[in-house]
Amino acid sequence: MLIASAITTLSAIPDEEESFFNEENNTYANDETKNQFGKSTSLRSRFLASRPTAMTCDKNPKVCQASGSAGPDCCNKKCVDRNTDTANCGRCGRKCNYAEICCEGNCVNPMSDKENCGSCNNTCTKRKECAAMHEH
Repeated sequence: MLIASAITTLSAIPDEEESFFNEENNTYANDETKNQFGKSTSLRSRFLASRPTAMTCDKNPKVCQASGSAGPDCCNKKCVDRNTDTANCGRCGRKCNYAEICCEGNCVNPMSDKENCGSCNNTCTKRKECAAMHEH
């Protein structure tokens, strides 16, 4: 038992090569540790490593007009397209039911809607044809 504690104590002492202060980049060698889940955590202040916040459309509405945006409309601080978004169909917060899709700002059932048969703006000549398209 005494030998095991002596070995543990000696192995905890850093080598000459491994010093507490790393002179190459002026950082502490033990600046990062691993938490109980094996993920690396920094011991530095979170204020020093602060990241810029994302630009939201409630503070800058022009964000939604940029290319690559999810849509031109701002709903709940997110850019959306109210013509096609099932969570904001026609207006912010208007949700379509489970089987419905949002076509031109209206919630429609693509299984039975003759003008939006299977998808938006897909017209069916008969109601039976529209229902038959979804059986396959």
